[in-house]
Formats: sequence, structure tokens, C-alpha cells
Amino acid sequence: MHRGFALRRAAQTDAMFLGDMLVEAANWRAGGVRPRHEVLTSAEHRRYLTGWKRSSDDGLIATGEDDVPVGAAWFRMLPQNDPGLGFVGVGVPELIIGVHPLWRARGVGRSLLRGVVELAGVHGHSRISLSVERDNFAHTLYRAEGFTVVAESPSRQTMVRATG
Repeated sequence: MHRGFALRRAAQTDAMFLGDMLVEAANWRAGGVRPRHEVLTSAEHRRYLTGWKRSSDDGLIATGEDDVPVGAAWFRMLPQNDPGLGFVGVGVPELIIGVHPLWRARGVGRSLLRGVVELAGVHGHSRISLSVERDNFAHTLYRAEGFTVVAESPSRQTMVRATG
């Protein structure tokens, strides 16, 4: 148990909560109001959740009091012909992370990030990638945790980190 929360492995039954966290990640800006159905059905985002939990999928759930989920980080292997926003190559899983707004700035995201990087290494992946909007405050966390920018667009950066 860390500062009022614990981590556990994500299960197939966590798909609905992962959807919630995908919506949180997409709506990270204050006042972000993209409706849940819009986020989850968009081509940009649905690839991170559809068919969860495939054999190559894994992740962690942060839980608060009474085991209520408060955050999640997971990774998926996406094909070259349907790459995600953080695709850097075949065999490099893409990380997705979301934390309930009331639990941000309490160490939940950092703990999830460290744990899922370690989990990717356990799966035999030497690297893990992610995509972050340039003005997202999480960018600082990713840099502090060893992620480096490998590609940029006007609005996003793709970052990679070794798992070892």
C-alpha cells in the first residue's frame, strides 16, 4: 500500500474501468468534456481497449479505499497496419495511463508508470512507448521516469523508455 492506494494486476473484468481511464487520459485538460462514447468509439482511441485482455495485453490498477479503482496503466501490442499514437515499431508495446482527477498529484501515476514499465520487461519487451500531447503536465513525469522523445508532431510527442 502506497500513500492510501495499492496496485494490482489488471484483469479482463477491468475493461470498463480501463475505458473510464482512457476517457480521463483523452480529457486530461481542465474542462475536457469529450463524451465517453465519443472517446471509446474514435479510431484514435478504441484500439487501446477493443478486445481487452489479449494474451499480449497487461497492466496495473491502482485502488483506493475499499479496493475502489482510482487509476490504471496498461500496454498493448499494436500492428504496424493499425498503429497507435505512440507506435515506434513492431514488438514495442504502447503504454496508456489514466488517473481519476481526485487522485492526481498523489503518486498514483508515478507508481503505475514504474510498475507497468517493469511489467513490460517481465513480458520480455526491451522498450515501451507512449504518446503525449505537448502541453500535458504528465510530460514532466515521463521525462523524470526516463522516457525520451523519439518523434514529434506539432501537437504530440512520442516517447520511449528501456524497460531494463
